Amino acid sequence: MNRTNEVVMGAQDPMRNILLNVDSYKASHAFQYPPETRYVYSYIESRGGKWDRTVFFGLQMFLKEYLCTPITREMIDEAESFWRAHGEPFYRAGWDHILQEYDGYLPVEIKAAPEGEIIPTGNVLLTIVNTDPECYWLTSALETALLRAVWYPTTVATNSWHCKQIILQYLDLTSDDREQVAFKLHDFGARGVSSLESAAIGGVAHLVNFSGTDTVSGVLAARTYYNEDMAGFSIPAAEHSTMTAWGRDGEAAAYRNMIHQFGGEGKLVAVVSDSYDLFNAVDKIWGEELRQEVIDSGATIVVRPDSGDPAVVPVQCVEHLGEKFGYSLNGKGYKVLAPCVRVIQGDGITIDTIGLILRNLADNGWAADNIAFGMGGGLLQQLNRDTLKFAMKCSAAQIGGQWVDVYKDPITDHAKHSKRGRLALVRENGKYVTVAADDAGDRDVLIPVYRNGKLLCDWTFAEIRERAASSA
Repeated sequence: MNRTNEVVMGAQDPMRNILLNVDSYKASHAFQYPPETRYVYSYIESRGGKWDRTVFFGLQMFLKEYLCTPITREMIDEAESFWRAHGEPFYRAGWDHILQEYDGYLPVEIKAAPEGEIIPTGNVLLTIVNTDPECYWLTSALETALLRAVWYPTTVATNSWHCKQIILQYLDLTSDDREQVAFKLHDFGARGVSSLESAAIGGVAHLVNFSGTDTVSGVLAARTYYNEDMAGFSIPAAEHSTMTAWGRDGEAAAYRNMIHQFGGEGKLVAVVSDSYDLFNAVDKIWGEELRQEVIDSGATIVVRPDSGDPAVVPVQCVEHLGEKFGYSLNGKGYKVLAPCVRVIQGDGITIDTIGLILRNLADNGWAADNIAFGMGGGLLQQLNRDTLKFAMKCSAAQIGGQWVDVYKDPITDHAKHSKRGRLALVRENGKYVTVAADDAGDRDVLIPVYRNGKLLCDWTFAEIRERAASSA
């Protein structure tokens, strides 16, 4: 019987076993702490990297999916069997203690910044400590899963947020309508990530900042973990196969079919138009043969170039559409295409090319209104833990009844030094800073979100979006 059938029939899925959601060397760490260790306290931070601010996001998904479910005897048995075969020791007594004393729920407390908050790098984002002195080893045992649960969605949300700041900059410079930013960056990343779970986690992280997406699993994640019924929206759009199936001689018929199938007052329809000759499609087909049908449809046809220099081709596409459909000048003196046509660029889009395209448009007198962007790998995949230098480190331990500071400061790389002691995140002079917990008083922004199997805080997606937007 294969693993899928076993899971369907009720057997434990080893990929869902939190005891095995670790790096191998973690199995031996329970035996490595000093005698009389009772509590181990760790924190997560971004130590810097590509940006100087982070959008903290994603922890709640992990807590609901993994830590609010108790471990079972079967999970312990499975882990013991695996570690013996794998060549590592297994601290069965510790996991049996959790099963007996806590019905399998993990005795740790996690405090975290509110999700959606914009926090400068170099600050504590989350702390974790065991609540049972017999489980001092548990804090570190969760590092692999917990750090992964935080660094990826936070990095995607941060990437998306910084893209938004660039778009807002050009909307403020060239447009009369700042509110359109919500649909200026569309998530095209579902097929370019490593797994369905990555698409869901990264996809919902992008939706913290924008409302346009083709990553269905991201919308479902917002519904499942953040109580948001419909966090993202899309429109009918063509792909090359549906256009080229009509043949080169049928290109105009393919475009006409898009108008007839999806047109209508106030509708948007995206049509990839570079299958053969983009500028022939824009000038001759859209701009002449189908021009009146486009205008009469009441829809906005969003032309999508999908090849060539991303800094140049979409700007040329806007200019050609302007010649064929006309434009008006907005209140800031920039050109805005007729309402029936727009452009979306989805090829070669990164945070850098977004700024370059918008600058080139502005330099040629065009408003940011005329274009939207679709980002795939640049949004969800072309980043890693080192993009924001994420780390989880132990900073304090109670040993022999006394709390001691724990830290590292390697002479070969002082940038990897870690913080000492128990920590708090506070606002001083309008800025977030990390201080000793004993000095924070009631100013600590970190909120208890999980303790001993119970979710203590359930953020809504609306709250998270509001925080991220208010910090712009």
